[in-house]
Amino acid sequence: MKEYSENELAKIVFESALSVHRRLGPGLLESAYLRCLAHEVAKNGVDVIIEKPLPLVYDEIKLEAGYRIDLLVGGKLIVEVKSTEGLSDVHMAQILTYLRLSNCKLGLLINFNVVLLKDGVKRIINGTL
Repeated sequence: MKEYSENELAKIVFESALSVHRRLGPGLLESAYLRCLAHEVAKNGVDVIIEKPLPLVYDEIKLEAGYRIDLLVGGKLIVEVKSTEGLSDVHMAQILTYLRLSNCKLGLLINFNVVLLKDGVKRIINGTL
């Protein structure tokens, strides 16, 4: 598979999310958007892992604490999918934690329960990109 930069992956995911949102609209369950988005991204030839377990390392011990990344795209980009009235500080804290624990630099927080998808997308950077 081709090696993509984080920014290239983010563009592919955003365009894929637009396609999903145009076809399905708002109001469905998060799990439906998650699976459809993974399918759209994979159609672009990009590696996608759904609900990737993310261990917590504490005192040099890997602990399975139940953390799961919604989508890990291209091994570099974390995507958290939501279908809620609005994004909150808790959602931002969640993706920032995932970025820190995974050592990934870029994440997208996507809320599909909006009229215009661009209003439901947040780009989160961990460190310099």
